[in-house]
Amino acid sequence: MATYLDDEKYMQRCLDLAKMGQGNTGTNPMVGAVIVYNGKIIGEGYHRKFGDQHAEANAINSIKDKSLLKKSTLYVNLEPCSHLGKTPPCSDIIIRYNIPRLVISTIDPNSIVSGKGVEKLKNNGIEVIVGILEKKAVKLNKRFFTYYSKNRPYIILKWAQTNDNYIDKDRSEKLTGKVNWISDNISRILVHKWRSEEQSIMVGTTTALLDNPQLNIRLWNGNPPVRIVLDRTLKLPQNLKLFDGTTKTLVFTEKEATSRKNIEFINVNYNDQLLEEILEILFQREIQSIFVEGGKMLVESFIQRNLWDEARVIIGNMDFHSGVHAPKIQKEYDQQIMLANDRLLIYCNNIL
Repeated sequence: MATYLDDEKYMQRCLDLAKMGQGNTGTNPMVGAVIVYNGKIIGEGYHRKFGDQHAEANAINSIKDKSLLKKSTLYVNLEPCSHLGKTPPCSDIIIRYNIPRLVISTIDPNSIVSGKGVEKLKNNGIEVIVGILEKKAVKLNKRFFTYYSKNRPYIILKWAQTNDNYIDKDRSEKLTGKVNWISDNISRILVHKWRSEEQSIMVGTTTALLDNPQLNIRLWNGNPPVRIVLDRTLKLPQNLKLFDGTTKTLVFTEKEATSRKNIEFINVNYNDQLLEEILEILFQREIQSIFVEGGKMLVESFIQRNLWDEARVIIGNMDFHSGVHAPKIQKEYDQQIMLANDRLLIYCNNIL
């Protein structure tokens, strides 16, 4: 008979499998599943990409001798769905194969699913255990849980600053496109990896104008995030790289403008509720995460309104001596990681 330690061991494997889907599951959570018979893993699966089969179905389909399922335990890090979406309900598949025991980490926070999958399985005589490695499971799917518990996307702030706490030199609009790099090439590759893991990426008007960023993932493989730019008066030149039409781009503005291929203009009120209004629009569009890359005013606006979940600050090995001061977070960092030539400070502000 499985012990609590056995349950933890197999659930950890579920979490490891689930993470393999990072960046590919879209609005769906990352889920892994493990099937254990007589103390041995006989089947595994994870949710590979949005629209594909869920982890439970992939694990079951990996087993040749389906008769073993009647004497097996299924481990999965999130409550199996009980509704018909892009794929059949996972709870129905579990019932069909008479799997007698199910161990899960967490109840699904989505009200369409929450508790209904567990109830359906119990009503069909299946033993269900909930709460194994629950904190780890919530942390893995922090974007998904934040989206449904706070009704907004998960917000990551990111900037690079010098040893003497500057994020840029003083520049005028005449210096458009001239980037004063602070981080090294290794850190830049890491940032592109981060971008590939989020559903959207946001910058303010000044950053878009002065840096002329592409905001893509050219240094990494994966799905490019939706680009978001704030442009109150539509002052940004339409020949900027952000408007090249290669990636879905949302422009939040007070002015009227005609949308075109991959460029959508959205009217909002530039008042003290601007960020809340933008977050509500993104929530309605099922965008579950935002990677905010600047500039200073935009980042500080998120900090001042306490609308952030995580901050990643790269400290470059250089000094500017003067320029644009870096944003400040009034708390100690939670983690420091040494990169090749830079340092990474990670701040957490998410309590689920």
